[in-house]
Amino acid sequence: MATKHQPLVPLGDEPGDVATQQSHWRKLRGLSSVADAAEQFLSGAGFDRGPWMAVALAAGIGAWFVLDTPAQWVLAMAAGIVVAMGAVAAWKGREDRTRLVGALVASGLLLAFGTGLAWTRSELVGAPAFERPVYDTFRGRVLERIEQPAQDRVRLVLATRHPDTSVPVKIRVNVPLEKDLPTMGEGAVVEFQARLMPPASPMLPGGYDFARTAWFEGYAATGSVQGDLVLLEPAQEGRNAIAYLQRTLSAHVREQLDGSAGSIAAAFASGDRGAISEADEDAMRDAGLTHLLSISGLHVSAVIAGAFLLAIRLLALWPWLVLRVRLPVAAAGIAALAGVGYTLLTGAEVPTVRSCIAALLVLGALALGREPLSLRMVAMAAVAVLLLWPESLVGPSFQMSFSAVIAIVALHNCEPVKRFLAPREESRWARLGRQTVMLLVTGLVIEIALMPIVLFHFHRAGLYGALANVVAIPLVTFISMPLIAMALLLDLAGAGEPVWWLVGQSLDLMLGIAHFTADQPGAVKLIPQMTGGIFALFVAGGLWLALWRGTARLWGFAPAAIGLLLLTLTPVPDILISRDGRHVGITGEEDNLLVLRPTGSDYTRENLMELAGMEGDPIALADWPGARCSPDFCVVTLEREGRTWDVLMSRSREIVGERALAAACERADIVVSDRWLPNSCAPRWLRADRRMLSQSGGLSLVLGDEIEVRSVAETQGRHGWWRGRPND
Repeated sequence: MATKHQPLVPLGDEPGDVATQQSHWRKLRGLSSVADAAEQFLSGAGFDRGPWMAVALAAGIGAWFVLDTPAQWVLAMAAGIVVAMGAVAAWKGREDRTRLVGALVASGLLLAFGTGLAWTRSELVGAPAFERPVYDTFRGRVLERIEQPAQDRVRLVLATRHPDTSVPVKIRVNVPLEKDLPTMGEGAVVEFQARLMPPASPMLPGGYDFARTAWFEGYAATGSVQGDLVLLEPAQEGRNAIAYLQRTLSAHVREQLDGSAGSIAAAFASGDRGAISEADEDAMRDAGLTHLLSISGLHVSAVIAGAFLLAIRLLALWPWLVLRVRLPVAAAGIAALAGVGYTLLTGAEVPTVRSCIAALLVLGALALGREPLSLRMVAMAAVAVLLLWPESLVGPSFQMSFSAVIAIVALHNCEPVKRFLAPREESRWARLGRQTVMLLVTGLVIEIALMPIVLFHFHRAGLYGALANVVAIPLVTFISMPLIAMALLLDLAGAGEPVWWLVGQSLDLMLGIAHFTADQPGAVKLIPQMTGGIFALFVAGGLWLALWRGTARLWGFAPAAIGLLLLTLTPVPDILISRDGRHVGITGEEDNLLVLRPTGSDYTRENLMELAGMEGDPIALADWPGARCSPDFCVVTLEREGRTWDVLMSRSREIVGERALAAACERADIVVSDRWLPNSCAPRWLRADRRMLSQSGGLSLVLGDEIEVRSVAETQGRHGWWRGRPND
């Protein structure tokens, strides 16, 4: 019987295999088209690898701070490496993928490196905090002396031993001025009694995280000297010559110039801000001029530019040198030494180091005849700072410093701005008018760039800062700083007094501008509700606007607009609960904040006011007619979105009968206490007692149909500085 043979099908060509292969090739073609589009975009948008590599490094460092656990940190590093290896495997040898492959490989590796860098830095320098407050006698060697006469104290950073374990630790203590000794400088050995506390975590969600700062500074505890302080060994001569010179210079300036002007001049000359009064600090902050007090780009640039111009003029008087050496190179070398010396003298803080590195790059570009003002230069400075201090990324100093510089460089590299500033035949007044307009626009752009950072960290924004900066920046750069330098030089011959008088007049004018601006109605707007996610949207939008060219950069407005919309929709917290449960703030009932306990602590009051977004003196609940208070408890009823919330808060530590307490808790929606409450206390929604708050830290509550709870713990993860206990 004849059989019907089936046609032979080559191996792998069965119908199912053919469909699979077709699907596979469709995916590859889709991936290829995406890669083509990405390569075309990078080519057309002016992709410069340098700035984006700095962004990738910063993103890796930021990922370590944002992610919670070591497992997540390892996954972040692995993801970066996989991206780099995948790009090489997919498009190795493709000439038309050069930009895309390079961007993916470098970004992936730098992302992984940044995460590992921050993790390594934390493990190397982090100091575990004391487990509990300690009152004891300590003996230690002074590592650093910080003079703060405006607060009537001196701060000492000391190396000592833990009173329980004898392990070497670093602590920071405040010493009242009346107990200070002139020989108590770096290297001195002292003995004293002090009450030391572990560095405090944020009091409320969104508050300042001193515990994180102390971790990277190496502080195990901070506190104040309580009894007598005994000097066992005086400071060693030459132990820290730069710190001694800084204090000497600061004291000399304050001797020559009294009052607020002398304190500001000392800060400009030596970086010592300890003598600036709180009123002047607040006025400068509210007027948007605080950056003038921090030695950064403005001051370093003024010193280096002055040294460069002076050096090139003086060197030009030496014919032998003119014929044999390029004067710009020699002047750049002298200016570089002046910049490095000024940076060291003023404490080598992050903004100063960043500014010095950037200025040195500018000097190098000028000496070589290259373009000095570029984002690549800013990126190199950022990378240098991040390699040394990766933790600076999450601090306002680094963010504000680089945001301002990036905004200035990006603005002046725009084609419309270049055309507006291009030389042309015109009168002197017309040129001066264009420069004035550009100065105002630059101030406005800087103010816009800094606004999200100021709101995120300080929960406030000065509305007239751009106008104040238009006058204050030229005043400081071209008048005050040169006059201070001239006065110090003339002091060598004892002839600086007339110039110091001029310095005082210029700085009094600057302070007058600050106080006038800060006192205007609506000068400061408190906005407490910016979250980390909203802040990230603003940062992403700003970097996109700054680092791309052409119309592609306009897409940066999209995340910024989304962030602004989310910011306006984010509600102000209705209830704020401190990490110890002692302090409660309630908003929405009066024009002023309602508080459970009046406090004499400026730190506590300012935290509650800023994070509630309210001004004016707080009102104690016991004095408010809408509250029902006894010596032990306060009860308030809040109406939010058509729902009534009953809040019970403890005021004392007196023993309360368990049955009475249980009955009161049963009638309440929310119970807040600074004590441990028994399980029989079962409110309808939330019990924020000492047990819960030791795990969660401070809380902010938004009341609606339900309770929206934000806690400090949710932003801390398992980083070493967080002492909150894990949830059971």
